[in-house]
Amino acid sequence: MEFFIYLAIMALSTYAIRAIPLVLANRKITNRFLRSFLHYIPYAVLTAITVPAGLFATGNIVSAAAGLFCAILVSGKTGNLFISAGTACAVAWITATIMSLV
Repeated sequence: MEFFIYLAIMALSTYAIRAIPLVLANRKITNRFLRSFLHYIPYAVLTAITVPAGLFATGNIVSAAAGLFCAILVSGKTGNLFISAGTACAVAWITATIMSLV
């Protein structure tokens, strides 16, 4: 029974996060500063989630940073998520392997 109480609280809080802005913003936003600020929010949130996860993905921060740096370069060059992720994994693995040998 306790599980369902927790589930209901999480469902309501998740719904509230999405519903409150929808209810409060009932007309088009005309303020240029606010519109430009809201335009960049997804990129800022994605960066805040991805960078720490990328740096602590492996047990070694040096290999993780090498993989993350490589992913940034490859994604900027190709724009392909699959190639970027695969290259980052390979670079992180190769760097970790070389560092364990030294």
